[in-house]
Amino acid sequence: MFNVNVNDKEFKIDESLSIKEFSRKYFNDVHIVAAKIDGNLKDLSDQISKDCNLSFVTVDQIEGLEILRHSCAHLLGHALKQIHPEVKMVIGPVINNGFYYDVYTKDPISETELPKIEKLMKKLSKKNYHIVREVVTRDKAIKVFKDRNEDYKLKLIDDIPDGETIAIYHHEEYIDMCRGPHLVNTNLLKHFKLMKVSGSYWRGDSKNQGLQRIYGTAWDTEKSLDDHLKKLQEADKRDHRKLGQRLDLFHFQEESPGMVFWHNNGWFIFNTVKTYITDYLIQNNYQIIDTPQILDKSLWQKSGHLDKFSDLIYEVSSEDKSYAIKPMSCPGHIQVFNQGLKSYKDLPLKYAEFGKVHRDEPSGTLHGLLRIRGFTQDDAHIFCTAEQIELEISSLIDNIYEIYKVFGFHRIKVELSTRPEKRVGSDEIWDSSENALKKALDKNKVDWSINEGDGAFYGPKIDFSLTDSLDREWQLGTIQLDFSMPERLNASYIDKDGTKKVPVMIHRAMLGSIERFVGIIIEEYAGNMPLWLAPTQVAIMNITSSHDSYMDSVAKKLKRKGFRVNSDNRNEKISLKIRENTIAKIPYLVIVGDKEMESNTISVRTRSGNDIGQMSVDKFVKMLETLVRDKSLTT
Repeated sequence: MFNVNVNDKEFKIDESLSIKEFSRKYFNDVHIVAAKIDGNLKDLSDQISKDCNLSFVTVDQIEGLEILRHSCAHLLGHALKQIHPEVKMVIGPVINNGFYYDVYTKDPISETELPKIEKLMKKLSKKNYHIVREVVTRDKAIKVFKDRNEDYKLKLIDDIPDGETIAIYHHEEYIDMCRGPHLVNTNLLKHFKLMKVSGSYWRGDSKNQGLQRIYGTAWDTEKSLDDHLKKLQEADKRDHRKLGQRLDLFHFQEESPGMVFWHNNGWFIFNTVKTYITDYLIQNNYQIIDTPQILDKSLWQKSGHLDKFSDLIYEVSSEDKSYAIKPMSCPGHIQVFNQGLKSYKDLPLKYAEFGKVHRDEPSGTLHGLLRIRGFTQDDAHIFCTAEQIELEISSLIDNIYEIYKVFGFHRIKVELSTRPEKRVGSDEIWDSSENALKKALDKNKVDWSINEGDGAFYGPKIDFSLTDSLDREWQLGTIQLDFSMPERLNASYIDKDGTKKVPVMIHRAMLGSIERFVGIIIEEYAGNMPLWLAPTQVAIMNITSSHDSYMDSVAKKLKRKGFRVNSDNRNEKISLKIRENTIAKIPYLVIVGDKEMESNTISVRTRSGNDIGQMSVDKFVKMLETLVRDKSLTT
């Protein structure tokens, strides 16, 4: 007899039984898809055979949905192997809101084939196949996948350390290798859809074999699936690449892949964001600096970047010397710090730069403004003493939350990324760094989680991801603690006791990349930029040419007040002008005709169709000034 504790309720069990048997006997909850035994995630088929603490995972929880989606990836594999037996399976992980499966095939799988694959998946799910987990020896695993000509599975087996459990899952003839857990039966997979096909590479390296990646989504209810698909449709409407073309913001072309050509309207948005951040930095005691685009390769070698990011760094040569086009600004900022003797009294010293950086990102990853090769970082580095770390980190956290709020983002996910396998610095330094960040997060009462092993090579970091109106997550801001690079690049200050000491370096970005942030806010606002960010704030339209003079006088008055105005005096019907300026997403539409001329007023409406009515120009100016001053997000 042994005891099973579930939510402080104790159950006495006479003999070993599966989690599934236990749950049905005592709880009978059809939504249970897995469980945790003493905190370890388990399949429902796993046995309860000793005293333990048990908690259930239901399909409507994040972990439960991930199990469902991973099981759906295996179902995709099952269908795919029946249609294309020659396909070699690679990996099928869960991603945000869905899953994918990477496969190798000589004959590409077209997106037009997805409905056929999806139809077979639904047919297979209804056959009520039990999803069976089997723990096997390394030798058996090798034999199973060798017999099935699954070359990539054999490579994955080679990566599994000796002594680690190897498990295979199968439903009928389909076999896959996986850590699990999975659902107990395919009939639980009902609400899914295959989305698209794209290219990928083995182990994510463009030098390796090219693969195909099939994306899908899966949900616990039909409503959840429908809601998700509606959000995707809305996201497609908001695609910043489409809006960028329609609103004349920017473009890309093959002669400069991954590099943006900004047009007047887009460049205005870019610079308005930049100006706002600049003003904010000055108010917070930053020095605004600028460092060279090209630096000697030896400097990048000393900093550690060349070893870590060699595949991403563009190199040039001149007069038998090798240089690197900067992929980030940190080594340059240390060079500025090293000019002149620094005292502890000078610290903290804050350098900020809107640094144009270049990274040779794989062509397959490029995506409009969201993933490009040349971009502008809102980069900053704070040089401080060890005693100043907690206060500086705490202040930075507040700054980031404040900035995001201005742009209308309130849902922020915070993760502490800890030491990666490949890193510089001692374990003692890493312990101290990680503890300092934990203390700052707790001091600011921030909800945060651990992201194991994802820190920068020189130190741990805090990453900030915002959630937009379509529930998409965007990783933007980062705070990184660095005890190593200042020492590697000979940074020092004179301490109170007259000795030389190495400063602590805090790397900080709030937006990450201005280009990417502009892409995000274009989609967030669906191109309807808030008044203070709108390239054109007011469109003035005359009803007939007899109103031209009055329209010009109104326009001049608004321009003198600093507003961006477009005068539309085309010989067209007013209804057409209103429609076209609305499509152009100009926040305020001003109409002048006989009534307005006689009363020395204007008629005002918004791009959303709200008719504000007649008012004086002075009243309109005051209204606009208030909206701009308050950085209002609505018109």
